[in-house]
Amino acid sequence: MPILSKEEAQALLKKVLSYSKAEACEVSLGGSEGGNIRYALNAVSTAGDIGTLGLAVSSTFGKKTGTATINEFDDASLEKVVRRSEELAQLAPPNPEYMPPLGPQTFKDAATYNDQTAAMTPEGRAELVAKSLEVTKAANLQAAGFLENSTDFRAVMNSAGLFAYNKSTDVTFSVTTRNAEGTGSGYAARGFTDVSKLDTFAATKIAAQKATGSVGARAIEPGKYTVILEPTAAAYMMENMFRFDARSADEGRSFLSKKGGGTRLGEKLLDEKVTIYSDPFNTELPSGTWTGDGLPLEKTYWFDKGVVKNLSYSRYWAEKKGVKPQPGPSNIIMEGGTQSLEEMIKSTERGILVSRLWYIRMVDPQVLALTGLTRDGTFYIENGKIKFPIKNMRFNESPVIMLNNVEALGKPERAISVESYRSYLIPPMKIRDFTFSSLSDAV
Repeated sequence: MPILSKEEAQALLKKVLSYSKAEACEVSLGGSEGGNIRYALNAVSTAGDIGTLGLAVSSTFGKKTGTATINEFDDASLEKVVRRSEELAQLAPPNPEYMPPLGPQTFKDAATYNDQTAAMTPEGRAELVAKSLEVTKAANLQAAGFLENSTDFRAVMNSAGLFAYNKSTDVTFSVTTRNAEGTGSGYAARGFTDVSKLDTFAATKIAAQKATGSVGARAIEPGKYTVILEPTAAAYMMENMFRFDARSADEGRSFLSKKGGGTRLGEKLLDEKVTIYSDPFNTELPSGTWTGDGLPLEKTYWFDKGVVKNLSYSRYWAEKKGVKPQPGPSNIIMEGGTQSLEEMIKSTERGILVSRLWYIRMVDPQVLALTGLTRDGTFYIENGKIKFPIKNMRFNESPVIMLNNVEALGKPERAISVESYRSYLIPPMKIRDFTFSSLSDAV
């Protein structure tokens, strides 16, 4: 039962709303099913399948809202959860930022569902992991990895006539490879809507090359260097800036805040090579076509040639500021160039290739100052060639400053952050004057 069709979800939500006695009521329904395999030391350690289905009811009287949830679906239980949400609403304090529910909306169909991914089996997951282990065993390396697939649906209906439904699939894979001595490490991660695009053998091959290539790392002096960030490293570095919220900018809490008040909308904030947008209909990185409160999603530019083009406005903040609501990003796509990673390396006289960043922490949110570490393969480049592996280093840098120091952008690739479980289309990037502050002995 976890995955309901659009018609099944609509019928269930209508039934729940029929029990409502509130002035306004919203019901949301969601379910997922899928499975996973975890492996370490070149052997599977856990595997399993899971399915969930849940319902949430929000009832409102005036500006007082109460929400109750349930995972039982007989008629008595459905009526019980509605009554409970109404009881909680009467006990709740008024919400000064409450917005009445939206009426009927028109949503375009999403491209987030793939039959082949939805049909994945334990045997199929095992075959994908076996291909990964084939690489590491042949290279005398040890692998630790995780593969997971899921099929999900979301549906929302309210007493004002809104109904929205979306079904999606996803498969993610990540692997870390190390030598027996623990002196070399490599990493790769992939995420797709369509499992036929997932090549665990090729991904693990890259991780294995990084592991063997990073043995014997040398220490170099910290300082400012030209760096080439692979898409995974760039995604980790940049994802803290992908909150283009107008309210935090208006209130002075954001890198998009203007000194003295206001926002930086319309200002050139980044290098002109930088264009960042969201597009739910992008075939390489599709997303849902509506927000949780029922606003349609369309293609939206956030930065165009370095200029801040849009900020996201909640319905409440849009009304307060007298503008149209603008949903936040459903996905993140950054335009790039035509160079491959190898071509970018060839064009570099001296620099550092960064495979991955981790343990990133915010230092100052108003300028997006971050600190973190390199890992899983960091290499020194000289005269267009990778010369030797180097020890990992701590960086202190802001993605805003970084994106003002862009020398070149490569071909965008789908990169996944396992920390946030989000995927991005991000190019490899060549950055000048990237600040490294100290060395790290961690591999």
